[in-house]
Amino acid sequence: MAIWKQDTDLARLNGWSANTMMETLGIHITAIGDDWLQGTMPVDHRTHQPYGLLHGGASVALAETLGSSAAMLTLDPAQEVAVGLDINANHIRGVRSGTVTGTARMLHIGRTTQVWEIRIENEANELVCISRITMAVIPARVVGPK
Repeated sequence: MAIWKQDTDLARLNGWSANTMMETLGIHITAIGDDWLQGTMPVDHRTHQPYGLLHGGASVALAETLGSSAAMLTLDPAQEVAVGLDINANHIRGVRSGTVTGTARMLHIGRTTQVWEIRIENEANELVCISRITMAVIPARVVGPK
């Protein structure tokens, strides 16, 4: 059974990234299941660190994008929104080129917090980064969309 409370149309979800860092980095949401959200990011000049490897911060940006987007989909945005409270990441394997794919899966959905795990893998389905994000659920009147 799906956990989403909002429309999960991929075009709509990707529209949230217009004129943001996600658009600049080439992050796209590519698939959605009953309790997971998946997206990709290119490994190129936009996401490299000086040694030509995927920048850890870019991996964290992908993880936060997927975890935050998934969290928002579980809420009624007229009533409440999710904002990042804490994120961590372990960088397991370097990537020089291609595309990485992240998959966000819910670990906990509570009244005031949510916890999501995001696995980022390379094109060979090898683990590149494992991240966990904690989202605070706050009233919509405190912060809203741009």
